[in-house]
Amino acid sequence: MLNLIDHDSIREIQLARPPVNALNLELLRALRAAIDDSVRDGARGIVLSGAPGLFSAGVDVPALLQHDRAGVREFWQEFFALCGSLARAPIPTVAAITGHSPAGGAVLALLCDYRVMAQGPYRIGLNEVQVGLIVPDGIQLALRRVVGTYRAERLLVSGAMIESAEALACGFVDELTGVDQVGTRALHWLSQLLALPSHAMLTTRQLARADLTAVWADPAALPLDDFVDAFFHPQTQAVLQQLVARLKEKK
Repeated sequence: MLNLIDHDSIREIQLARPPVNALNLELLRALRAAIDDSVRDGARGIVLSGAPGLFSAGVDVPALLQHDRAGVREFWQEFFALCGSLARAPIPTVAAITGHSPAGGAVLALLCDYRVMAQGPYRIGLNEVQVGLIVPDGIQLALRRVVGTYRAERLLVSGAMIESAEALACGFVDELTGVDQVGTRALHWLSQLLALPSHAMLTTRQLARADLTAVWADPAALPLDDFVDAFFHPQTQAVLQQLVARLKEKK
């Protein structure tokens, strides 16, 4: 499910769950363990990458719809725990967005320090509203931090998916490059950051991300049951079932 590649002191965690790197419970757990292991192993930075043309399609909705309430609650609990691990990571993280990145994929990218995205007709966005899901405040904060309050509101409430050029223009991502150079540029940016005096850089980073880490300090304390209730709302279930039906038609 993951490929771990060491580039000197930087560890690349590459999503490898074909065909679309959809996030299921096993992948969430593997990602969180890989982040924790990277820190424990002494990595000084992390690059999170995907497959060419696709970073992650987000939550594995067909699989999630097969679960009962307890299973759905377990999934979202693990998803928010992963968000917390990324938000609180004591070392810099870069998202190498190698292609499309809707919903959960965009969330993972937003919680990183920096985002390099493939240039071209690739889309990114928090399109949860379009599929009947609510965007929790901690995720909304992550978007507000990078695009500003008003722009975040417009993107969130409409569930907009925007192409890479617009994502760069509004600050959703920091840099665009050719799809085959995304990982290289992510490593370059991170290497430059790690060349700075480490104590000053890491302490300043900690202060700059204090709002984000505070929100994600204890994911278990988030109103998870309210979110699960919203997942099982009849309207949400109907929209998600329609989404799954469309996905089956494309196969």
